[in-house]
Amino acid sequence: MNKKKIINDPVYGFISVPTELIFDLIEHPYFQRLRYIKQLGMTHLVYPGALHTRFHHALGAMHLMGLSIETLCNKGHQITDEEEEAVTIAILLHDIGHGPFSHALEETIVEDISHEDISTLLMTKLNAQFDGRLSMAIEIFNGTYHKKFLHELVSGQLDMDRMDYLNRDSFFTGVSEGVISFDRIIKMLNVSGDHIAVEEKGIYSIEKFLIARRLMYWQVYLHKTVIAAELLLGKILKRARELALGGKELFTTPALEHFLVKKISKQEFISQDHHLEIFASLDDTDIMSAIKVWTACDDVVLSELCKMMMQRRLYHVEISNEPPNQELLNKLIKKAESKYPVADYFVFTDTIRNMAYKPGDGSIRILMKDGSLQDIAAASDNSNLEALAKTVKKHIICYTKDLL
Repeated sequence: MNKKKIINDPVYGFISVPTELIFDLIEHPYFQRLRYIKQLGMTHLVYPGALHTRFHHALGAMHLMGLSIETLCNKGHQITDEEEEAVTIAILLHDIGHGPFSHALEETIVEDISHEDISTLLMTKLNAQFDGRLSMAIEIFNGTYHKKFLHELVSGQLDMDRMDYLNRDSFFTGVSEGVISFDRIIKMLNVSGDHIAVEEKGIYSIEKFLIARRLMYWQVYLHKTVIAAELLLGKILKRARELALGGKELFTTPALEHFLVKKISKQEFISQDHHLEIFASLDDTDIMSAIKVWTACDDVVLSELCKMMMQRRLYHVEISNEPPNQELLNKLIKKAESKYPVADYFVFTDTIRNMAYKPGDGSIRILMKDGSLQDIAAASDNSNLEALAKTVKKHIICYTKDLL
């Protein structure tokens, strides 16, 4: 069978599947599941084009990794064919542990376990199925391989994950502020002291990359309507779980039911293999099919929340630098208590944080003409970069519009 396939990607054009092992991993059910998990969760409720999947993103990141390795080899750095395949597998599988609607599910159904943990578990299972051929990829993914710069290409502040998702998310949302000069950045990559560095002449492309990331967070990932939709989804799952744990029978798919009706600790999830197998069959359709049916549930709270989601009647969200006005909050809670059996599903507060760049460990290094390395914040003459290194915290208050 011919496994040297090419795929037509809307962002980069034709991309190649580089090796037979990578082709077999793409064909595997664990990876094919990513076709049915949207990259941006509920963002399509604001930007209707944002329907691309984690499958798209993983292939795009794989393509960018190929370009990066080619650049580094052309500059005389020794990367063996085995290492090239391993680092490509590491980036291809970096999101394999994501559940449907990612963070909402992470916080409600599967407690205290991150998608990175689940990615490692799934990669370990794949390694057993492929007779240990993923061992180096797992070392690179976990940062234990002796060439540290390879891990930085997979997980760092200038990794192929970020490079692809900024590019891809701006393409599918139509938010042009997120467009980055990925091809120029990749051509400027180098290795110094076992760290990925960017040659000095690429400094302005890096500045644009960091500013694009900040703008994409405020305009897309932390857009107040996106936040409203994701918080609503979280509240739906929380209520469904509360009811299920209390013994109420709810319509669910078998995979969703497994996580809804029982509390599974991180230790149980890691040590008992069947939890991982069931998780690996969960995707967006499990959640959305349940929400559609729950609109007719006899629990007023769950039914109303699900109708809000299906009809796009989202929370009203107010974002501010200061904590919300307590008087307004009390007034809204009082109204919600008179209208619903449980008020805190219909009015609540939260916080959001955004930091475009984190100096220090894993920072973006600029390779100066004299051979020295400088952090981008020090090397740049753009004073805005110092502001990008500060965590911005904002307070939010959410409530249903009928409480106004």
